[in-house]
Amino acid sequence: MECTPVLRSEWLKVRTLRSLPGALLALLVVTTAFSALAGASDASDPGFDPLFTALSGVIPGQIAAVAFGAVAVSSEFHQGALRLSLSAVPQRGRWFAAKAAVIALPALLVGLVTALAALLAGRAGLGAAADGLSTGEQVRGVVGCGVYLMLMALFAAGITALLRSGTATLSLLIPFILVVSFVIGDATGTVADFLPDKAGQLVLRETYDGTLGPWSGLAVTTLWTAAALLAGAWSVRRRDA
Repeated sequence: MECTPVLRSEWLKVRTLRSLPGALLALLVVTTAFSALAGASDASDPGFDPLFTALSGVIPGQIAAVAFGAVAVSSEFHQGALRLSLSAVPQRGRWFAAKAAVIALPALLVGLVTALAALLAGRAGLGAAADGLSTGEQVRGVVGCGVYLMLMALFAAGITALLRSGTATLSLLIPFILVVSFVIGDATGTVADFLPDKAGQLVLRETYDGTLGPWSGLAVTTLWTAAALLAGAWSVRRRDA
């Protein structure tokens, strides 16, 4: 079976499931709004990082990317939808790869637009405090942010395929990203740099300390995402629809 019809079918699901475009819109709006608020904050903190401040709306905004990936997969486990999908595409690995592809592309494109909008909004608030940012640092922040958001959406997709529940995935990942990751970071120091969210967020920083840098941190997040997708693919292949 050719890949194009499978991709077209999965893309149609993404377009027509109302909550999915809504999640991408929320990603753009929430991230940009929080970056604008952060940009208006006091820049006198000695640990102030203008690039991270301008892009800091990604921290709450990434929940929408996680929800996008989780809902795109969890919709298959409602009312026998997965059985219908697999009857049309018996090769389960091919189907799951197509599902991942149609999650990755819009998440990346919207992530890049979101990152650029957040940077512009954050810089507008920061004013002269952001003048020291080089073009290269800003390009790296925008591109890295887009890739990071795509990886988080795919990470959630893989976990959802493994757990077979979007609710379980969101109940696990949202507290982890917003609460547990910070607590572990405070308690364990540089070990937290290897968590999927913390590692990827290094690409949002102008300056960074520790074992990982911007791109090596993003590579760690990529490994976490690949592991989640492999686990999800195993679940799809081995468990009953």
